[in-house]
Amino acid sequence: MADLTVTEPSPPKKAKYEISGEGDSREKGLESFSNFKVVKILQNKAESKVVFLHAKLDSNEEDAVVIVEKTPFSDDTIRQIVSADTKLKTHHINDIYGTYEGYPKPEFNGIKATVIYPATEKHLLKYTYQPLHNVEESADDYREITLPYLKAQQFHIQWVYNILDKKAETERIVFEDSDPITGFILLPSMQWDKKHIENMYLIAICHLRDLMSIRDLRAEHLPLLKNILSKGKKAIKEEFSVADDQLKIYFHYQPSYYHLHVHFTHLKFDAPGSSIGRAHLLTDVIENIEMASDYYERKTLAFISQENNPLYLKFVEAKKEQIQSQDLDV
Repeated sequence: MADLTVTEPSPPKKAKYEISGEGDSREKGLESFSNFKVVKILQNKAESKVVFLHAKLDSNEEDAVVIVEKTPFSDDTIRQIVSADTKLKTHHINDIYGTYEGYPKPEFNGIKATVIYPATEKHLLKYTYQPLHNVEESADDYREITLPYLKAQQFHIQWVYNILDKKAETERIVFEDSDPITGFILLPSMQWDKKHIENMYLIAICHLRDLMSIRDLRAEHLPLLKNILSKGKKAIKEEFSVADDQLKIYFHYQPSYYHLHVHFTHLKFDAPGSSIGRAHLLTDVIENIEMASDYYERKTLAFISQENNPLYLKFVEAKKEQIQSQDLDV
């Protein structure tokens, strides 16, 4: 699902916590949900076993977004789940086929929970289910609709700069090239628990701070892109023993936040936004820019947007004005 809003912890008080149902907590994290009350379910994705909740804290009634997802099985735990310790309830039997509901021991029922607190209206909108629409953004559309919208929003990405400046998440950094022009920091996405290699998900955040998306890329940025490609693959192979041909490396358009970054995921992982409609392979981006430096400045780019997304509404408004103008000309 594509979106244009930003998950932006805005200083000084906003914090993004990630905890697990198995009791692990990050520094300054939570030990339980004892102070939370669920307001409503924003979205329930049964196919991916993820639920998005609007919650409030009892202490101050501030809004929070809680994302709860089932953790995948691992080779170590599955053998203990398929054992006498797991109690079964029969649903039905038909010839050689049987369907059961299983109740493994609590330690094998782990969840991963991401908490965004305090959450803004943008966060609530971002995670609320909405109909999706395909948007064709021409070069003129970008200049006349998208870019003015982005400049007017003044998105808070201080949390990105905190990572780049080593003020936060230093312990999570997998690799860094400190060159101010071609360098980047590689670290795990919040979506990966680092326990299941098949769900591997890392982000490369470039040190350059004047690039918002692939729309800004030109031939002068090819050394940066090629550096991220080569050193990112090398670092992942050395750290996680994942081969180059098991990686999917891509940009999002529109991105979740407007500071240039690259996604590295395992081929086995069906990561959100990794399919057609949002993902642009890094190798394709490099090849396209080699053919024409201003390729992404001129190209019409399609993206998928939620119906209530403010940028999508700008496109709808612009289309109405265009139709009205054409009617006046007739």
